[in-house]
Parts: sequence; C-alpha cells; structure tokens
Amino acid sequence: MNWIDVNCQIGSQIMCDIDEYPRHYGGSGRRNFLKLASTATVLGLVGGGLFSGPTHADALTKAQRDSMTPEQIIEAMKRGNARFQRGERKPRNYLNEQRASASGQYPAAVLLSCIDSRAPAEVIMDLGIGDIFNCRVAGNVENNDILGSMEFACKLAGAKVVLVMGHTKCGAVKGAIANAELGNLTGLLARIKPAVEATTYTGDRSATNYDFVDAVARKNVELTVADIRRDSPVLAELETQSRIKITGAMYNIGTGAVEFFG
Repeated sequence: MNWIDVNCQIGSQIMCDIDEYPRHYGGSGRRNFLKLASTATVLGLVGGGLFSGPTHADALTKAQRDSMTPEQIIEAMKRGNARFQRGERKPRNYLNEQRASASGQYPAAVLLSCIDSRAPAEVIMDLGIGDIFNCRVAGNVENNDILGSMEFACKLAGAKVVLVMGHTKCGAVKGAIANAELGNLTGLLARIKPAVEATTYTGDRSATNYDFVDAVARKNVELTVADIRRDSPVLAELETQSRIKITGAMYNIGTGAVEFFG
C-alpha cells in the first residue's frame, strides 16, 4: 500500500427498494390507490435512477437527484447495503447505465473511502454507474486534493452527501499504529496518527490487536469528518445551509455491514 489513488471516479447506481412498498399498504379501492400514488410521488418513488423500480436501472437524472434530500440518499445507501448483506442486488444493465450517463452525470453523493480491495463502496451499497463520486486513498484521509474534489462534487456538480467511510482491519491504520515508514507512505500514515493518539482504549494498543485497530479506524473517520468541515469553508457553508450532509460510516469487512454515523 505505497500508492494513493486520489482520483474521483464515477460510482454506480443507488436504487431504492420500491418493490417492497406495495406489501406495506393494505386495503383496496380508489382511495387507497390514490393515497399510495400520492405517497410515491412525494417520495420520488417513480421513474428511473436512484428511486427506480426493480426492473429499471438507468442513470440518475438531474431532476431525480435534485428532488432528493441528503437523508433520502443515505437511506438508499442503507437499503443497498442491506441487499448486499442478503446476497441480493438490483437487476441492472451496466451498458444501459453507461449510455444513459454518457451525456451528463448527476451523482447524489461523494464518498471518501480506503483503497482496500475488500471495501468497494459501489458494490457493498449496490450502487450503479453515475450515482456517486468516489475518492479513494489509503486510510480515507483528506487533503487539499480530496477537498477540492469534494467541493467540485457538491458545489458545482450538485452532490448532496459527503460520506467518509472507514473499515475494519484497515492496513493503513495498522501501519500508523506501528509507526511504519516507507517512502511517501510515511507522510500519509502521519495523517492517521492523530486518531491513534485520540482513541481512548484500555488494553493492548498495538497493531496486532484488531479491536484497537478498529477503534482507531472509527476515530479516524470522526476526525476526518471534522477536518473536512474545518478545512473546507465551501462544504461547511453548504452544510450550514442544509444543502448537503457531511457524515461518516464504518464498513465491517467480516459481516458486510455498513454502519452509518448519526
């Protein structure tokens, strides 16, 4: 892990479980039908993209993305991760998604995650092409390049969620705990050391104790979220205006579950 990928890549597609909604609404007749239709319209549960049905998986449109709240976007990610844990995913045609997004992109979120090969955000949250920007760097730490990418994603491209996702058994965190040194990696690991120092833990504080490693990884996410607010007045202002939400999450390598903070 001696290289850093700080390129923001187009992620894939977030989709809601609208196929589950009908069985939550009982009754019959015109009144119940209109009530269900009205609810679906308000929540944006019609059409394609993020709120598409189980058989429609085109890329998000600007209108669909703009109609969603940050909270709805996060809920869609949660639903996607629940499907992943069940071994399910939305039926999708990646070629159709590629073609639908070729003329423009309207991602709903920008994610900062680790380069760990076991933690691909698009896969573990059942996302499709055009749904998220994804910045990946070892240890999911922020720097000016990452912040600039996030500012582009939110201020210029319209993304509404900034999500920092750490994960269990993180090699970069282990390296920071062990004071590892290797070329440019040394400077990167130095950005994680404040989390090591700030982690309250009773017991073995070594890189071989995965309970401690995971505690530091969580603290690292919390500090990175705080750093983003501190170091980017652009993003901080957008959040103050309730136009975006900046938050964190932890992915459990062992269970496949993503825990969203707050």
